[in-house]
Amino acid sequence: MHRRRWRRRGPVVLLVAVAAFLLSGCSIHQAELDMRWGWPSGVTKQAEEMRVLWTWAGVAALAVGALVWGLIFWCCIRYRKKSDVLPRQTKYNLPIEIVYSIAPFFVIAGLFYRTAVVENNVNHLSKNPDVLIRVDAFKWNWQFEYLEDHGKKTVYAADKSTALSTVGSDNEIPVLVVPVHQSVQIIEHSEDVVHSFWVPEFLFKRDVIPYGPDHTSEDNRFQFEAVTEGSYVGRCAELCGTYHSQMNFEVRVVSADTYQKYLVALNKAGEDNPARQSEALQAAGMAPYATTTHPFNTDRTARAPSSAQNPTGD
Repeated sequence: MHRRRWRRRGPVVLLVAVAAFLLSGCSIHQAELDMRWGWPSGVTKQAEEMRVLWTWAGVAALAVGALVWGLIFWCCIRYRKKSDVLPRQTKYNLPIEIVYSIAPFFVIAGLFYRTAVVENNVNHLSKNPDVLIRVDAFKWNWQFEYLEDHGKKTVYAADKSTALSTVGSDNEIPVLVVPVHQSVQIIEHSEDVVHSFWVPEFLFKRDVIPYGPDHTSEDNRFQFEAVTEGSYVGRCAELCGTYHSQMNFEVRVVSADTYQKYLVALNKAGEDNPARQSEALQAAGMAPYATTTHPFNTDRTARAPSSAQNPTGD
């Protein structure tokens, strides 16, 4: 009797539970923002697409898991042993076999389709990006060359040909300044070993593969559009040698006006000025040095052993 009553009322109870969740005042958008599964909050359009993909892939995985576990527990309860009499044996069930053969295909096809769409969007390159920057990675630092701004080459006034650039050093973290709400295309280059450009808040990393000074591959290009101003730490995500873990940089996402001020200040600082980065940042109204990471001492002989560790001083 109770079993028949549950069969009649079960779907109604489930429907009421779903309706209560949807009407509980928690909007679907807010729930989507909260379901990041440990991912950082993305600060680019491409990052948001990737975050949504992985969020709903996680939801799909949980739904499949809940269905499988539900069926397992249902079978354990429904077909538990009640007597020594064997239940009716069924060798074949064609409808069920068709369902569990076709349903996984649709799940996989849906995930593959969404992954392909997001991957194509993330890898999309504009023919005329708003900003074109070349990132040079080397053991163990970074150089940023501002090649074009809205189709116009950015060069030092004294040289008329050398691109505006900044480079990190042992005592100064390199800072990459980019404008918000504009398409920024990066050309990666390495002349020694494989490095990797990684900003956690971009939810993206791309290997910097050495191809030689006269050749760059399309694989060494990517594009993003930042939507949130701020400072974000960047790292090398490819083991590249002794000081790989210390090969940090900073990305500053600023307004378009601040970005233009920075380029002007960088031009005035001059190509031969080793302090041109800090001077240009300060002239544009920004902190002169990186705020999300700090330089590391790369001199392995600077830290002398203590007398307790080496009493003889040898």
